[in-house]
Amino acid sequence: MGILYGIMALGIYITFRVLKVSDLTVDGSFATGGAVSVMLMLSGVSPILSLLCAFAVGLLCGTVTGLLHTKLSIPIILSSILVQIGLYSINLRILQGSALKSISVDKYPLLINVRFVSRTILIGALIALALIAVLYWYFGTEQGCSIRATGNNPAMAKSNGINTSTTTLIGLALCNGLVAFAGGLMSQYQGFADVNQGRGAIVTGLAAIIIGEVLCDIFFKKGSSFWLRLTFVIIGGIIYYLIMVLILWMRVDSNDLKLFTALIVAIFLAIPNFRKGAAV
Repeated sequence: MGILYGIMALGIYITFRVLKVSDLTVDGSFATGGAVSVMLMLSGVSPILSLLCAFAVGLLCGTVTGLLHTKLSIPIILSSILVQIGLYSINLRILQGSALKSISVDKYPLLINVRFVSRTILIGALIALALIAVLYWYFGTEQGCSIRATGNNPAMAKSNGINTSTTTLIGLALCNGLVAFAGGLMSQYQGFADVNQGRGAIVTGLAAIIIGEVLCDIFFKKGSSFWLRLTFVIIGGIIYYLIMVLILWMRVDSNDLKLFTALIVAIFLAIPNFRKGAAV
């Protein structure tokens, strides 16, 4: 499951670090991806095709957020909240009015499942590596560099002829596409789609990103390449999951997990400052 958190965090990384905006749509699009994947598989669609459809629907969710922001000039935070709220009702529609739809590994050929842990880890790792390779290639293209330029300096990007509205739109769409894809994988892994499964996805994704970045800076003090940063996002997701497992193993009330997530993020955010203070 940690790898799945990392895959979700890859999508959030695009908006949070590349575009440098906060997109809360992911809490809704994560659940949308899971709902679409499960309902399509229940209808006889293959698991791989259902994931591709989940990715496509996620692209649409991000596009709506982008259009609200770029065309209607609604602040990105408000745009993403509006889409996130609307997706709750849409997700219920996709799940045919039910808050939860289960799918059995005994009846359907799920790509990954909690019952086959070794196979799940292998497939999850291969998918993560493939996504890192694709994202590294894409952000090296002209369009990908334009998106990165938009995040680094929007004014300079505009002065160089880059349509920042378009690049922002593409970035938001790609982010939610990956998050919905991760939601589809998570639903296959768990064996069910839940209308509330995306709640707190943004916090989990940010935790994975921050943990990965802190570790990357510790191991590579002289700087790191883009592909290495993406790799450590996946590692951050795995470490976050292991920390959560450790907390549950210590018999901590599961209702306190969100509190511990906030504490973990705060601690890892503070580590760089402690290291700078110790160096002075």
